[in-house]
Amino acid sequence: MAFAWFYPALLSLAALLSPATVSPTAPSPPELAPPQASLAGDLLIASPDIGDPRFRRTVILIVEQGAGGALGIVVNRPLAMVPLAGLLKAMGLSGAGVHATIRLFAGGPVDPSAGFVLYSPPDPRPGGIAIDGHVAMTENPQILLDIAHGTGPKRSLVAFGYAGWGPGQLAMELARGDWFTIPETARLVFDDPRDRVWDDAMAARTTPL
Repeated sequence: MAFAWFYPALLSLAALLSPATVSPTAPSPPELAPPQASLAGDLLIASPDIGDPRFRRTVILIVEQGAGGALGIVVNRPLAMVPLAGLLKAMGLSGAGVHATIRLFAGGPVDPSAGFVLYSPPDPRPGGIAIDGHVAMTENPQILLDIAHGTGPKRSLVAFGYAGWGPGQLAMELARGDWFTIPETARLVFDDPRDRVWDDAMAARTTPL
């Protein structure tokens, strides 16, 4: 993928995030990572015992998974509320007459200047990726202009950065017990209070939502 967003005000926030999760020097041995069904559309829930502090109590929506690895967006790490007009201006779009604010999220430690919008319901929006029948993702900033003018999707989450795994890496982490998985629900992605998402996702492992 090519990610084109860049928001200067996030440079100071990016300094708080750690480097990429994918290790270029230690790929997972193919013989230890058997093929598995794609987890796209599932939520990863960080185990209480996860070893990486960057992912403590995180919930991640898996957007894509294939032979080349996996990409996901953390949905419960809010960063700040910012003026939507300023965000639009930073991306070369007109913010004239826009007075709303929008909440930004830390989508993961990889490339914190890359911008993504998760949204629901899915539609044939240019550049959009239909994750499942409930949620889609786009990197096209036009969606923010639509949101600003009341013509955008009903639910949305704007994130900078993402979580990435190399070939076989996510399978190894799952086998190690770093993550639990449940099917995605729009309520957990968009509606749940962000300080409750991890607890509610953990409860959903045994209790239907």
